[in-house]
Amino acid sequence: MLDIRDLKVAYDEVPVIHGVSFKVNEGEIVSIVGSNGSGKTTILKTIAGLIKPMEGRIFFMGEDITALPPFEVVRRGISYVPEGRRVFSKLSVKENLLLGAYPIKEEEKVKELFESVLEIFPRLKERLNQKAETLSGGEQQMLAIGRGLMSDPKLIMIDEMSLGLMPKLVERVMEAVLEIKRKGKTILLVEQMVEEALNISDRGYVLQTGRIVLSGTGKELLESDMVKKAYLGL
Repeated sequence: MLDIRDLKVAYDEVPVIHGVSFKVNEGEIVSIVGSNGSGKTTILKTIAGLIKPMEGRIFFMGEDITALPPFEVVRRGISYVPEGRRVFSKLSVKENLLLGAYPIKEEEKVKELFESVLEIFPRLKERLNQKAETLSGGEQQMLAIGRGLMSDPKLIMIDEMSLGLMPKLVERVMEAVLEIKRKGKTILLVEQMVEEALNISDRGYVLQTGRIVLSGTGKELLESDMVKKAYLGL
């Protein structure tokens, strides 16, 4: 579904991603894990069209989308849930969700997507008329993911969804990701909480200073000496 080939990205001509290549197959949960500052978010922003790479190509469903603007990337079927949630704080939960459906023209389809999101996140159903700023951190994360699902993406990319959440809420959003997969979506995660992310992932990639240094199934990576030592404190 997604094929990243030799991606090189720079900020102010300073390289931060050095020839990264990886693939995401349809129906998978794939995680890119690593420490803060390793370049994980930069990769997602580049796929989303928010940053233009120096070199390399991005293919989605067989189409080269490297040069597409962000709104065209969304129309192709990629949704990006950014780090820090970025909900519209003064708008209600319902208004936030409906804004995510802007590429969908059929009213019935929007209604169907809306009900599907509330099925995954029943807490949001209880908060529909509340302003987003009044929600807890965990509820805002649910809202951000739900808004990302409202464009009916083929691939949803979620950036650091555990950031600032209590362990119990991290477990809840990880369960939600599995539910999203069961509903037929493909998911690319970027996450600092390595163990939690790899536990739910089909495959994963370890990123260090802009380079992929290890890849494998979630289980293989959790059992690797490098991951145990560098990220799990074992």
